Amino acid sequence: MTLRVATFADIQYVDTLCQWYVESAKARGTGIAKRDPNYLIKKIQNGDAIIAFVDDELAGFCYIETFEDNKFVVNSGLIVSTEVRKEGLGRAIKNEVFKLSRTKYPAAKIFGITTSAAVMKINSELGYRPVTFPELTQSDDFWKGCMSCKNYHILQENERRMCLCTGMVYDNLNDKYAQQPQATINFIEEPQKH
Repeated sequence: MTLRVATFADIQYVDTLCQWYVESAKARGTGIAKRDPNYLIKKIQNGDAIIAFVDDELAGFCYIETFEDNKFVVNSGLIVSTEVRKEGLGRAIKNEVFKLSRTKYPAAKIFGITTSAAVMKINSELGYRPVTFPELTQSDDFWKGCMSCKNYHILQENERRMCLCTGMVYDNLNDKYAQQPQATINFIEEPQKH
């Protein structure tokens, strides 16, 4: 398993990732189905994404978005290939994107919304806590991302105060990442061969 910050060479995987998002949303029957390929390319070019490989095959991905002048960071688009699910790769990707978020944006709260029990469990292990939606970013740009979800009407009806997703926040801004100069943090470990 290899986990690393995505680079320009990884743009070749964007179409596959976009297809995985659609297929995953269909299988779950909920959630956000579409990702704009150009948006994923931008995330990769900015060094704001973690990509994973198993036996040199694309296996997973997650990216960072920032809101309100970097006051909030969200780890979005966690996706794992169906062939390697339930083997701990999602957890490993979430750990790396969390480290990347804390390293690049040490003054930001990290948040997320999800319907996935597995993601909620991983977030809890990382130190996130459940919160109400008003405690999350109020940026219209973030909430526009929910428009492709089939439950968007519920979010609108509740004036963005609640939906079927659970909101979670990591706001321990005095953790080990905040206490080290950014340049000294090695947030991606050496790839391990399995």
